[in-house]
Amino acid sequence: MKPTVTIIMATYNRAHYIVESIKSIQAQTFENWECLIIDDGSTDNTNEVLKPILEIDKRVSYQKRAGNYQKGLPGSRNYGLDLAKGDYIIFFDDDDIVHPQNLEICVSELNKQDGYFCRYIRNVFHGDFDFKFDYSKNYSSFNITVKDIYKIIRNELGFNSCAVMWKKECFNNNRFVETLMYAEEWELYTRVISSGFNGISIDKVLFYGRKHDKSNTGEFYRLNPVRLQSYVEAIILVIKNLKKRQLLNSEIIHYFIQVSLNFKEFNLFQSIMKILNLPPLKSLKWRVFYFVLPLRLFFYRLYKKIKS
Repeated sequence: MKPTVTIIMATYNRAHYIVESIKSIQAQTFENWECLIIDDGSTDNTNEVLKPILEIDKRVSYQKRAGNYQKGLPGSRNYGLDLAKGDYIIFFDDDDIVHPQNLEICVSELNKQDGYFCRYIRNVFHGDFDFKFDYSKNYSSFNITVKDIYKIIRNELGFNSCAVMWKKECFNNNRFVETLMYAEEWELYTRVISSGFNGISIDKVLFYGRKHDKSNTGEFYRLNPVRLQSYVEAIILVIKNLKKRQLLNSEIIHYFIQVSLNFKEFNLFQSIMKILNLPPLKSLKWRVFYFVLPLRLFFYRLYKKIKS
């Protein structure tokens, strides 16, 4: 039977976590799914620990990333997208835990909505997971459209890679940029939503992310230069896309110029100004803004400190 949902799980040297993640998928109350495990070149015993699962559950398949896809998470996920048979797509990581009702609730919401995605809440945990789930189906919801793009850019409305189920057509003309090693989902999901795909967000925890030092996010906050450079490249791509779709406004420009203060070694501000290609007076306005911004931020923080 054709699967309704395709789960794409890229993996790399996570033999010590992946079995627990797969078992949480097998515990789903919605059973018509396929799980494509895309191995990005693991050197541990991932293949061996998965063999008992693969022999019993044919919904789970194990693939080596094809050579025409670039090494890394984006390339592995793109390969999974090309193999996917389901009408709905969801990306799970190889070290996390999925709520048993995840697929059931997301499919139900997408079947009764006109939208193209269902976003939900993702919690985090450290160490061993406490398998005590809330099975309630009472939750609030709200719609998400291109009008929310600023909130998404600022992560006020977070779009974690494992906290959204998508209709497959969202990826017909949108794929992960395979050169990005950080913020690849932020760049892609911003591009998808800016192209007009709307959806729903539900106030229900359906995924649990494991926190540990070897994650991409952990490396970014430890100032890994590869992750930092990737974030800068993702920002440039987001700005180019928003300009193309005529969605850039002063609020968004303000935000990215403020972010560029933390990436002076990557010349992010200069790259932003080049993309904007503004008339001289408007260009001067933003250059002055950039020059005085550190002083403004200093006094703002001082004011907040005194007030508190």
